[in-house]
Amino acid sequence: MKVDAVILARGGSKGIPRKNLLPFLGIPLVELSIRQALHSKLVRNIYLSSDSDEILSLADGYEVIKIKRPDIFATDTARSEDAVIDLLKKDLSINTPELIVLFEPTAPLRRLGDIDNAIVQFEEEKADSMFSGAFLEDFLLWKRSENGILNSVNYDYKVQGPRQQRKPDIVENGALYLFTPDCLIKNSNRFGGKISHYENDFWQSFEIDSKNDWPFVELIYKTYINYFY
Repeated sequence: MKVDAVILARGGSKGIPRKNLLPFLGIPLVELSIRQALHSKLVRNIYLSSDSDEILSLADGYEVIKIKRPDIFATDTARSEDAVIDLLKKDLSINTPELIVLFEPTAPLRRLGDIDNAIVQFEEEKADSMFSGAFLEDFLLWKRSENGILNSVNYDYKVQGPRQQRKPDIVENGALYLFTPDCLIKNSNRFGGKISHYENDFWQSFEIDSKNDWPFVELIYKTYINYFY
């Protein structure tokens, strides 16, 4: 199977300015994703897509294909799917892969072997799309309605029952998304067709969305992975 990896890393970020360029345990955040992708034995090509020349320069010295992303696909409201579809129609139109692995640099908690193991599972299950995520076995979720009323989401608070009888939920963690080009284009979405789940550990559920997340995710990485490719 021809597998290509796509790393999307735009320059603008309101929550954490220059987020993808900031050091994560001494390595620029997006560069860590590059190194993780290069560690895969099953990925054919790696594409780094960004509107920022500074981010693209991080791929210098690596076997990575740099793609300057059009500004229209690098706004706060732009969808990742549209950037990948544009890539497929232009840069990947001649040698289209059979499978794309999408990386989000802000979800760096990928174990050694996660990428290749996910690809193998994707093939074995004959999936059309896949996401990585962990089981939440003891999380009771509530949501506030528009009129301010709290409602239980993943269980019935009136009939709680013992923990062992509750079915676990799965949290999508952003570390890996796999999909065929046909699935992406047909659905205009990274999800479609037969959707599979690649299981991660619970500690892999955390992403970097705010400044407070940064030292916490670094601590998790040092504790459970501590490998810098």
